[in-house]
Amino acid sequence: MSLSAPPPLTILVDADACPVKEEVYRVAERHAAHVRVVSNSPFRVPVSERVKRVVVSDSFDAADDWIAVNADERSVVITADILLAERCLKAGARVLKHNGEAFTAASIGSAIATRAIMEDLRAGMDGMGGGPPPFSKADRSRFLQALDRVLTSLRR
Repeated sequence: MSLSAPPPLTILVDADACPVKEEVYRVAERHAAHVRVVSNSPFRVPVSERVKRVVVSDSFDAADDWIAVNADERSVVITADILLAERCLKAGARVLKHNGEAFTAASIGSAIATRAIMEDLRAGMDGMGGGPPPFSKADRSRFLQALDRVLTSLRR
């Protein structure tokens, strides 16, 4: 009976609005994880056998669909998209926001509910609203720590 190595860990990046792509590449290199940078238009990615750019059609949700289909229990998905996070959690993937906060089975329901409430509020404001707070160094640091923790736990 031969024991084969488990498939490699893969980080799937919802790349269009991702501010932490460089951090993903660094942490992935340390963990020998594969990275798939998924978007509707080409992004520069490092020259590496483990890092691949995936350019999907510009149809609505094409990147999300590709990520959701390819997410599994050996994947970490990087996204701020709550509905994509839900799909990936159902596939067994771990999901992190850009600030390092994890989407989990326990938190996704309230995140979806909050999203719906915020959509309703924005619709009533006729385009007025501030958007999310600026991305900070502390967010970047929390993300690096969270991604390292998740990859370390998946390797066990």
